This record gives sequence, C-alpha cells and structure tokens, in this order.
Amino acid sequence: MGEGLLAGLAGDGLPVPAPVATEGGDLVAEFDGHGYYVLSWVDGRHVPGTELTLDQARELGVLLARLHHALSRHAPGPLPDRPPPAEVTGVATADSAAGALRARLPADPMPGLDTALRERRALLTRYADRRPDGEIPAGPYGWTHGDFQYRNLLRRDGEVAAILDWDRLGVRPYGEEVARTAQVQFGGDGVFDLDRVAAFTAGYRSVIDLPEADLADAVTRLWWKRLTDYWQLEFLLTRKDPAFGKMFLEGEALLHWWSDRADEVQAAYAP
Repeated sequence: MGEGLLAGLAGDGLPVPAPVATEGGDLVAEFDGHGYYVLSWVDGRHVPGTELTLDQARELGVLLARLHHALSRHAPGPLPDRPPPAEVTGVATADSAAGALRARLPADPMPGLDTALRERRALLTRYADRRPDGEIPAGPYGWTHGDFQYRNLLRRDGEVAAILDWDRLGVRPYGEEVARTAQVQFGGDGVFDLDRVAAFTAGYRSVIDLPEADLADAVTRLWWKRLTDYWQLEFLLTRKDPAFGKMFLEGEALLHWWSDRADEVQAAYAP
C-alpha cells in the first residue's frame, strides 16, 4: 500500500482513519521487517446490511463508487493493461473437490454437512452449462478495497464512520467488488434482500457508469465462484472451528435460493 494512500483518501473527505505520523514524520512504522500504520481509534459498530434502510443501502453504493474514484486518484501503483484473470473452476474439478471433502469429514460431522455436499454436487451437474466464459472479466477495473462489507465498516449515528482493513487492496473489476459487497451485505438467512441489493447498486451506478452487461458478468462469476468453492469446509477441517461449518451451511442455503432465482437476482443488480 502506498504510504500516503489512507491520508489521501481521508483528505478527500472519505471516512478513512488517517494514519498517525511517527516521531520521525513517517506514516509507516517498520517493526521486525514489516510496515504498520498507526490509526486513531474510531467509535462505532458493525451493522449488517439487512438492518440498513433503503436510503442507507443506496448511500453505501454511492460511498463505494466515491471510494473507487478516490483510489484511482491516489493509486498505489499503475494499472495493468487489462484486469487480472479470474480463475473459472471447472465442474469436474469442483465435483472432485466435493468428493474429497466428504471423505475427509469426521465420522460425526456437524449435522447437515454431508447432505449439503451431496446437494452441492447435484447443483454442479444441474448448472454445468452456466459456467462463465473465459477468465477475463468484463467491464471497467481499477484499485479496489477488496473486502468492503459490514464487518469492515463502522457506523455511528446512521453514517459510515470508518472503512477498515485494507489488507486486500488490489486491482479488480469494479463489478466484482459491487457484486461481492451486495452479496455479503444483503445475503442472509438463506435469501437475498433484493430491494436493498437494488438500492445499493443504483447508488453505485449513479456515480460510476457500470454497464448492465458488465455487472451481469460479475454477478454470474461470483455465483459460479460460490458454487465451486468450499473454503469454509477447508477451514473447518484445518482449524477445527465449528463456526466455519455453520458458515458453509448458511452459504449453501443462499446458494440454492440464488440458483433457483438467478434472473430475479440479476434484475436486482441492474435496477
């Protein structure tokens, strides 16, 4: 990350905690070979997307677009000639991974995990023909936050008071971040809150012209990534933390709902 990036974003009026300078005037403090920012404490709380009003959801989309504009002005490095390729996992690879995970589950797994993996394999077969084409995503791209969602946002008095956790800063298609943010913010309890997805996306597109076709490509690629990925179970098996098993089951419920209503979801992303 560029040394002056956060300071530049804060100077643009974005809710980004500006780093505190060291005694020597540096914004990055080096310790044991690593660089660190020291940031002022910000009061606030993490508010799930489904607790936002429609106006707040729209303003969140506006904020993300403003952030993308500001990141282009304070870019920590040049943009590549084209967006980074995005791996599109094949059906056979994803199916094989699901089978291997079933074999690795303990004898008494969390209730529902084995069934969920069997149902995932059935989904892969059912939707094999919807695999996205190619590994180059469509649409404009640039520097993005990488994990813009409620766990990394602090709210106070109804407004975003701080954007936190910049460790995933990188170059991506803007549509990818829009699609992922809306899914994490407004996909809960096994369903999408489509009204808030639409409000958020409309807010973003009121600032940055993200063509409908490009956003549709991003949404499809995100759906396919969710369909072919099992990171929660990998964490469950390696870290022995049942919270990841619960996360997998929650994500599975949303994935089934999303797959059955793909057209409705796409329409919400392109209000």
